[in-house]
Amino acid sequence: MTLQDILRTKGSIVFTIEPTATLEDVVLRLVQHNVGALVVCDRDCSEGERPVGIITERDILHVTAKQRGLLGSMRVAEYMTTRLITATPQDSVDTVMGLLTEHRIRHVPVLNGNKLVGLVSIGDIVKSQLDRLAMENQFMKDYIRS
Repeated sequence: MTLQDILRTKGSIVFTIEPTATLEDVVLRLVQHNVGALVVCDRDCSEGERPVGIITERDILHVTAKQRGLLGSMRVAEYMTTRLITATPQDSVDTVMGLLTEHRIRHVPVLNGNKLVGLVSIGDIVKSQLDRLAMENQFMKDYIRS
């Protein structure tokens, strides 16, 4: 199974935010869309959105634990993760599971070339594995019965 299979089922909507937005904007958008991460994108009129980082719930928690201040005065660019770990639609679920584990991350932007085409979370990966196991289980049951 590949990430393309997951995106085909889950959809390819990715919620994004600009680096100039505030952390208050991040919190509002995370809650509004009920998601755990936003891909940070520069918006270029000729090329569209270009991923430059990611900001997650966990990043917000770290900021609020370390610093006192108004989230409305803190810019995304100062707190986002800029070393993006990405995948392609052709990458296998097993490969991406390894990336998530190795880098201790929960979200992976999916790029086709330079174009952002999806975002896969650890929950999406676990669901795909459970679905695969359920299908294999059913095949085995059918085989034993026949």
